Amino acid sequence: MSLLTILAISLIGCLCAAWVFRFSGQVLSDQKPFFRDMPYGVAFGYVLGVAVLAWIIVTYIGAKIAGFPAANKLYFFVKAVEWFVIFAVAAVLFRILGRNLGTAGMRKLFRSMPLTASFGILIIILYAIVSIFAGWIAPYGQEQVFAQANIPPGGDPSTGGNPQFPMGTDQIGRDIYSRLIYGAQNTVGIAFATTCLAFFIGGTFGFLAATLGGWLDQIVSRTVDVLMAIPALIFALLLMTIATVWANNFGIDRTIFMVVIIAVIDATRVYRLARAVGQNIVVMDYIEAAKLRGEGLMYLIFREILPNATAPLLAEFGLRFCFVFLTIASLSFLGVGIQPPLADWGTMVKDLSQFINFAQFAPNVASAPLLAAGAIALLTVAVNFVVDWMLHKSSGLKE
Repeated sequence: MSLLTILAISLIGCLCAAWVFRFSGQVLSDQKPFFRDMPYGVAFGYVLGVAVLAWIIVTYIGAKIAGFPAANKLYFFVKAVEWFVIFAVAAVLFRILGRNLGTAGMRKLFRSMPLTASFGILIIILYAIVSIFAGWIAPYGQEQVFAQANIPPGGDPSTGGNPQFPMGTDQIGRDIYSRLIYGAQNTVGIAFATTCLAFFIGGTFGFLAATLGGWLDQIVSRTVDVLMAIPALIFALLLMTIATVWANNFGIDRTIFMVVIIAVIDATRVYRLARAVGQNIVVMDYIEAAKLRGEGLMYLIFREILPNATAPLLAEFGLRFCFVFLTIASLSFLGVGIQPPLADWGTMVKDLSQFINFAQFAPNVASAPLLAAGAIALLTVAVNFVVDWMLHKSSGLKE
């Protein structure tokens, strides 16, 4: 039986089960509102969710009891399920801890926080700790080279591993575990600094354009339109190629050029938001009252406009950080971003891609390039969870 046939039969079964579920609930509950008003699509969603969960449990158990080589085919699936459970439990415990410890405001915040947001905050805190204390956490230096190169992950000598390097070494003998930790410091730290610079540039010009208007608004807005018409990654790649020559001629670190280039490109998006939010605020009565009092431009921006624009800007900061973070990783993967010997997750994915060839018979070895890729994906998901929660809070909507 083909995969398409199995999927079709499963879909038809879920559709029938959804109708039975809703009808049975209406009859057995004596037409209670929950089942009486339940749309058919919602009932299908419940049934589909239960079916997917049952498939995951059955497949996981089958993979655990299966022998080689069947277990190898489901190696990454098993690890994904295990890590998902670990992170889910950690998020629940973190939220329980936040609801019972700290100040009254902190406890209230955690009580209104969804589980996804608590997961995101937990991951962000862990990344921040690793980034700040990378020099103390990493067992070796990010530039330290050992005699043994291309050691596969796992630390099992029977598969060519080494217990001293639980995640193996790269093609020139550097410890992957240490470079993964230092990659958090370099990639995340540079992305955070770039995002802050982008918000300083975009927010400043956006609020100035909204407050002053006139020729300043027209010049800056048309410049931003031109910059936004060019695809961001292609534009950054072009400018970084040019900056590579300048960096060699002037003796300036290429990373500085990368920070400035990405900050300017992303500042255009921040400018659009800051200008739109600022234009909605400058027409308020309290702004007119401040102008009549004779308040200056800096007072209007920092004391009147900025406090009332904090919520959307904070949400945009999280989104911009994700885009900047992924852009830096992409540029490093293409070879024009963060340069060796500095550790970077994008570069690590490219350098360790050779281990993918061992995926069929040694999936633990093939997981080497996925370590850095997983670190990138995990932080991106975590930040987006927190951003979604902040957008929900700033919108004034209730659960």
